[in-house]
Amino acid sequence: MKATRIARRPGARRATRKEAAFGYMMIALAVIFIAAFTFIPILASLGLSFTSWDVITPPQFVGLQNYIRLFTSGPVLASFGVTIVLAIAICVLQICLGMLLAVLANGRKHNATRVFFRTSFYLPLLASTAAVSIFMGYIFDQHFGLVNYYLNGIGLPSIPWLVDPFWSKMTIVMIVVWQQVGFTFVLFIAALMSVPADVQEAAQIDGAGPWRTLFRIKIPLISPTILFATVIAMINAMQLFDQPWIMTHGGPGTSTTTATISMYEAGFQNLQFGFASAIAILLLVIIGIITGLQFLAARKLVFYQ
Repeated sequence: MKATRIARRPGARRATRKEAAFGYMMIALAVIFIAAFTFIPILASLGLSFTSWDVITPPQFVGLQNYIRLFTSGPVLASFGVTIVLAIAICVLQICLGMLLAVLANGRKHNATRVFFRTSFYLPLLASTAAVSIFMGYIFDQHFGLVNYYLNGIGLPSIPWLVDPFWSKMTIVMIVVWQQVGFTFVLFIAALMSVPADVQEAAQIDGAGPWRTLFRIKIPLISPTILFATVIAMINAMQLFDQPWIMTHGGPGTSTTTATISMYEAGFQNLQFGFASAIAILLLVIIGIITGLQFLAARKLVFYQ
C-alpha cells in the first residue's frame, strides 16, 4: 500500500502543476486583454489630453489648455449635466422596473412561465442598439410615427417626442430602459430564486405578508445583486451615445447632447483629439467618483450573508 501511494504522488503533483499552469495562463490572457483594450487606451487618452492633435500633424504639447477650455466651455459642461440627469433617470427606472418584473415573474408557479418571461424581456437586449434607435426614431416621429397615429386615433393630440427638449429626454430614457431592463430582470429573478425557502417559510409563520417578506427578507438578501445591477446600469448610462445621436443628433438644440456626443464631435468632426481626450478623461473620473459613492453607500445598505 505504501509503495502504491508513493508511486501516485509524482503523477498527482504533475497534474497539480498542469492545473496551476493552465490557471496562470488563463489569468495572463485576461490581464493581457484588459491591458490592451482598457489600461493602455486610458493611458494613451491621458497623454493625448495634454496635447493638440488633429491626426494630420504631429501632436503638440499644450499642458492644461484642453482642461482649461473644458471647464470654461458652457456647451460641454452642459452635456455632462445632461448625461448625469439621463443616467440617474435610466438607472432608477431600470432597477425599479427590473425588480417589479422579477417579483411578478418569480411569483409564477410554473417554471415554463418564468422561462418565457426571461426570454421575452431579454430579447431586446440582443438587438443592435443602432437598429433599435433607427426603428424607434420612425415609431416616435411627430408627423408620421405610429405612436402619434394611435394617439390621434383615440382623440389625443400628437406629442413632440423627438423635437421638444423635455419629451426628447423622456423618449430616450424610455427606449434605453426598455432595451436594457432585461439584463436587470434576469439578475433579479435569479437572485430571488436563490433566497432560501426556509427563511421565507419562517417569515410566513411569523405572520409576514408578501410585501413585508419582500422588503424585509428578500430585498436585503439580494442587496449585493442590486448593488451590482445599479453600478453596471449607471456606468452604461453615463456612456450613452447611440440613442441620442441616432434619434435626435443631440437635439433639439443641445437638450440631449451627452458627454460622449461632445467627445465624438470634438474628435471625429472637428479633429480636436486632444480636447476630446480631455472630455473622455473627465467622464472617466466622474464615473469613478459615482461608482465610489455607490460602494460607499453600500457599506450601510448592502447585506452580505
